[in-house]
Amino acid sequence: MMLFVSICCGALTLFLSSCGTSYSVQYETQRVEDTLTVEYSIICIIHGDGDYLYHDTSGHEFKADEEALSKAERIAQQNPRAEIFIFHQKPRRHFLFFFPLHDGEVYYYRNGRLSANELYWRDQEQSRFDPEMGLYRRFRTNNQYKAVRLFLYYGHEIPEYGGAGYDESCPDRTFTVQDLAGGIKGFTSDSVRFDLIVLSTCFNGTPYTINILAPYTRTIIASPDNLHLSYFDLLLFERLDLSLRDGDVPAFAKRLALQAFNRLTRDIQTAVSVVVYDMDRVQGYLNSINSVYTNRMAILNGQASELVEHCDCAEEPEYVQPWMSEGVDVFYRPARFGRSKHKQNHSGWECWREKRPQRATSQTAEPVPK
Repeated sequence: MMLFVSICCGALTLFLSSCGTSYSVQYETQRVEDTLTVEYSIICIIHGDGDYLYHDTSGHEFKADEEALSKAERIAQQNPRAEIFIFHQKPRRHFLFFFPLHDGEVYYYRNGRLSANELYWRDQEQSRFDPEMGLYRRFRTNNQYKAVRLFLYYGHEIPEYGGAGYDESCPDRTFTVQDLAGGIKGFTSDSVRFDLIVLSTCFNGTPYTINILAPYTRTIIASPDNLHLSYFDLLLFERLDLSLRDGDVPAFAKRLALQAFNRLTRDIQTAVSVVVYDMDRVQGYLNSINSVYTNRMAILNGQASELVEHCDCAEEPEYVQPWMSEGVDVFYRPARFGRSKHKQNHSGWECWREKRPQRATSQTAEPVPK
């Protein structure tokens, strides 16, 4: 018994000295690259507190959030004119079952090198990115507002209402599209927007999501359908001084969306849709359906989740408008099986409706992780 107590005390002492406070690794040795002007500023939030295990076509097992982290670090190392914040949101864990461990880690790269690496505590109840914003303001460069500004979010489908249970290890913590918008607002200012927001999530190409993020960005890439977070592999980000040399972010966004679309169509059999939204051009459509969409969501919000389903907004008459496709670039391929295989196009907008009975089919659907 005494031996057990001694071991626990020793482990606790080690824990308190190494894990009780966040560690911070910073490298201050100046290199030639450090004097380069920051031309690109990227914030990448990777949500890892969920079931992100998947298998490739060869049967190899991967954790998608860790794959996304590895790729984000790679692009950070290959961009000498960029500053890149990578926030990895982790599951809640404990040391010796009692002592909580930090559930967030930030990597700050500037001019291609790791300048800071620090553990931190995430929001405990409502996730609004407050800890992430604090770290961002602490490390960011003074001239970052002059840079091309990009925001990437990797995770599950972000709920439009409710939001409890978004984190697998912390079901009481809530996170919704409204929380995402509030967090993004904290990374901007009244006069500065992101040039591009990428949502590598399922089913967030909705009028509500795009409308609520519109004040904070010029362009959004999102999917009205399934979009596993591992499919934005950031290849085009690896040398922004080449792929974004002309500063044409909308053209860059279309190339990025096409790249993700091509990978999805190669690897899965379900429907594929990746959409680029031009905020200035889609606003007319969003304004015209806002009240209808809000009223519909208020009704559906009171129903059990198994009684509602996603649908193409073009399938619901109240959402169809002549300018529905204005400012929307859609990359779409129908499913290879099932009742949706005959659907040959998509409006680029995803809505909700009461679930309708499905006809029996002899084919088995392939599960797609979100």
